[in-house]
Amino acid sequence: MLEKEFKYYLDNQDELVKEYNGKFIVIKDQTVIGAYDTEMEAYDEMLKVHKLGTFLIQHCLPGEESHTSTFHSRVVFN
Repeated sequence: MLEKEFKYYLDNQDELVKEYNGKFIVIKDQTVIGAYDTEMEAYDEMLKVHKLGTFLIQHCLPGEESHTSTFHSRVVFN
């Protein structure tokens, strides 16, 4: 549902980092509609005016760290 917003972030990450480095930005309709110091602040403010699921909150940082997660498992395969 928010693929376009995430693609917008990835396509424009370098420029967004120059302007919003370290902030939690809110993207809706492929436009930055807010920038906040904390994820919770962004979430609380956006819920006042937008429905949940209609906007993306993204930590704006250089590189892949802000949008990539690695999970480790202790499972052993035979």
